[in-house]
Amino acid sequence: MVEIPPTFDFRAGEIPYRHLTFGYTPDVMNIFPALLKRLFPLAALLLAASCAADPDLYDVVGDPSEALLREQLTTLFGSPAALQLPTAAELDRIPADPNNPLTPEKIALGKFLFHETALGAAPVKAEGLQTYSCASCHHASAGFQSGTLQGIGEGGSGYGLLGEARRKADTYAPEELDVQPIRSPTILNTAYQEAMLWNGQFGATGINAGTEPAWTPGTPKETNTLGFEGLETQAIAGIGVHRLHLEASLLTDYPRYKALFDTAFPEIPEDQRYSDRNAGLAIAAYERTVLPDAAPFQVWLRGEEGAMSEEEKQGALLFFGKGKCFQCHSGPGLNGMSFHALGMGDFDPDQVAGTVDDATRKGRGGFTGKDEDFYTFKVPTLYNLKGLRFFGHGGSFSSVGEVIRYKNAGVPENAGVPEQYLSPDFTPLLLDEQEVYLLTRFVEEALFDPNLQRYEPEALPSGLCFPVADPVSRQDLGCD
Repeated sequence: MVEIPPTFDFRAGEIPYRHLTFGYTPDVMNIFPALLKRLFPLAALLLAASCAADPDLYDVVGDPSEALLREQLTTLFGSPAALQLPTAAELDRIPADPNNPLTPEKIALGKFLFHETALGAAPVKAEGLQTYSCASCHHASAGFQSGTLQGIGEGGSGYGLLGEARRKADTYAPEELDVQPIRSPTILNTAYQEAMLWNGQFGATGINAGTEPAWTPGTPKETNTLGFEGLETQAIAGIGVHRLHLEASLLTDYPRYKALFDTAFPEIPEDQRYSDRNAGLAIAAYERTVLPDAAPFQVWLRGEEGAMSEEEKQGALLFFGKGKCFQCHSGPGLNGMSFHALGMGDFDPDQVAGTVDDATRKGRGGFTGKDEDFYTFKVPTLYNLKGLRFFGHGGSFSSVGEVIRYKNAGVPENAGVPEQYLSPDFTPLLLDEQEVYLLTRFVEEALFDPNLQRYEPEALPSGLCFPVADPVSRQDLGCD
């Protein structure tokens, strides 16, 4: 594999001969230091003079990181284009459930329903009515994750600027809150994952074939019996889990929704068309289109060489090289359907509502019951992590750099994970500090789409505030 050092300065006479072997044997390469020591002063002088006379010389020489990165991606994937995300409009390129074809009309309906606080129609307390939505825990301002450690649907109060100020409402007891015992995963790039949640429990196909005994009747996992893929199954189950419901009054109070359902599901008989199931299918269709295709790395993949900085390109070389990140974070979504035990911490019980049960701590194994799955968690996407404050399934890390240093060290933080369950790939990466810095720059900057707000509606058919609509949030959001 071709590597590139942290700095690469032709003008200073620093050629990384040890990195550019180009297939020569070690014996041949051993003569390079003495040879370069003799030749480089003259070469550097000639190059400096040439640059002074011709400032465009570097345009002729080209960007070495650019060439190396394209070569590396071609070697690994056949072409850099293999990592390119489609746009939300390229429906034929977006992975879809064959039982839930993507249509513009269905996606438009799902976009509204995902954010619609009027869908919050099954609260445990009357004051919670129409104050929460799917987007309460998956909002654009936090990369479609939660801006707080533990997302709160019903029972939350406040929003702040980016969702960071949401707290338990004083009038709710902890057991009355709609919270989860694990971080709310992002919906970004979930089109590239066939099973949903950290343990992959939602989805009837692919890797979940054979898990039928775990589809416990009377629990959300029973939704798998409908036969849909992960996103569709999760969206349908989530409507019940998160106290949402398509009330008949939604269609009468806001007639636009009836028209949206009619155009989204014209093949469904009218007496079956307006249902929580179809609402879930529309939400899932929308979620499949939420793709960070405007991130600099994606722009670069489409041929715009200046989209990434030099540091970001060097970080990408590490990501797809020495750092071995691509081995798990793969495909256009830089996520995947593999599960790994990295010994990361669970929620701190002193900082969250509710308890972290044994099944949650055991990750995939808590769903399948298989020993080899214990303490493993699904590989998440790495897009739009800049600005977040909580990382890992238990939110035990506070920055991208902290996670990279953790993986670089290869030492588990969670004493509750027996050593024999740790992934054999969780070993020291031997990156130095400069390499950690460059890798962090690539993840934070090159994988950050600055305009996820394009996936939010400008306003809801109900006219209500979103993504949350409790009294404090309405003030924070300026829609009171």
